Amino acid sequence: MQSLWMILASLLFACMGVCVKLAAATHSALEIVFYRSFLSLILMFALVRLRRVPLKTPHWRWQVSRGAVGFSALCAFFWAITLLPLATAVTLNYTSAIFLALYLALSGMRLTVGILGALLLGLAGVGLLLRPTLDSGQWVGGLIGLGSGVLAGMAYFSLRELGSRGEPETRTVFYFSLVSSICASTWLLLSETHPVDLRSGSLLLGVAIFATGAQLAMTRAYAGTRTLMAAALAYSTVVFASLFGVILWNDAHDGWSWLAIGLIVVSGLAATRFSPASANAGVGRVSPQFRRLR
Repeated sequence: MQSLWMILASLLFACMGVCVKLAAATHSALEIVFYRSFLSLILMFALVRLRRVPLKTPHWRWQVSRGAVGFSALCAFFWAITLLPLATAVTLNYTSAIFLALYLALSGMRLTVGILGALLLGLAGVGLLLRPTLDSGQWVGGLIGLGSGVLAGMAYFSLRELGSRGEPETRTVFYFSLVSSICASTWLLLSETHPVDLRSGSLLLGVAIFATGAQLAMTRAYAGTRTLMAAALAYSTVVFASLFGVILWNDAHDGWSWLAIGLIVVSGLAATRFSPASANAGVGRVSPQFRRLR
């Protein structure tokens, strides 16, 4: 079931990316982050009340730090989507599995030869994927997309820690939405805003709904017993995003770009294959609230 939750999350994240790219025609990335976070906060508050999950947490420092890092990753990711083809932005964001392996190594996980090879393979893929981006003058978007992967890896490491402490996934997503809403609204006070019409409002609502569903499914997946397996399966978002890009925007990728995407995907899978058992076992437990309502 853990793998199915991550595949579902990947599809929903790809749908969210489509809505973000369409909404970017009338709103800035920061505005989209705000509406995504605020609408998600309302949805999550209703869900928390429905499930009767207490909001008080003994791990508030982890919740706040996860929210802050997740907000930064979200801003970078949405910004990259507005500047790059959808599949490229998503692929750079999903270097998070590579960086997650690094963070696990820094936290004490033994860095094996296999993982080192996977990281080098991923680095080669990133270099290939950024090459046409840099040549086309989209180097800012490429670096922002890569930065979103670095930050997302940190956020996923925090999810692993919260899952190991038994935090309910609804509470974790609620605090992420709360912290992101506070950060985005504060930033918007110093930025230009644009009016919301029926079309843009529908797209912004779609961003929030797809993102909330994806967050719940992803949090459920990362709270399982195989962290890096979940991170590797997240690459299915690249497939969904590529299909959406071809269908909706006629995105075209040359052979080198497809090779780069393949290298990054294989790198994430290899990081999973060669990770020690300690990274894939005993990570967390399923909350009783989720068992009752699954």
